[in-house]
Amino acid sequence: MEASIKQFTVSVYAENNVGLLNRISAIFQRRHINIESMNISVSEIEGVSRFIILVNMTEVNVKKIIGQIEKQIEVIKAFYHTDEETIYLESCMFKIKSDLLFEERQIQNIIKESDARIVTVNREFFVLEKSGRRHEIELLHRELSAFGIMQFVRSGRISITKDKMKITELLTEFKN
Repeated sequence: MEASIKQFTVSVYAENNVGLLNRISAIFQRRHINIESMNISVSEIEGVSRFIILVNMTEVNVKKIIGQIEKQIEVIKAFYHTDEETIYLESCMFKIKSDLLFEERQIQNIIKESDARIVTVNREFFVLEKSGRRHEIELLHRELSAFGIMQFVRSGRISITKDKMKITELLTEFKN
């Protein structure tokens, strides 16, 4: 029986050194795994960055990739989780012509129903922000596309685990 491909969130705790991003992405590239999204930020631990990488692959292969990622000198620890094990969001922004906001009642309804928020309005354009699951953002994009989108940007996934992460205890032990 062939292993099924699932969506995994890979979390990598590391010192954010020059070149690490390239080496991590090369690990996925060598295995012909497309990275769906990536986000890098500070973590809950001072001086440690967290990479959040969204991929579709088998669990067997994600375990192998975790092992390869952890061989990188700067990497402290890497984990993988399923969607059911995490709480996750993406954010996006839309830039749309201002006259539509005032002239198209339907756009006001779309904004209200989607829980999007208006960030700024001027004579030429207004900017909407929406955070949520990818399907919510894609739905809002489809609805607003009918009116014309001047610019659109979406972040990579951000996530936290439902269960306690073992990284804090690991670092405490490491520092002692």
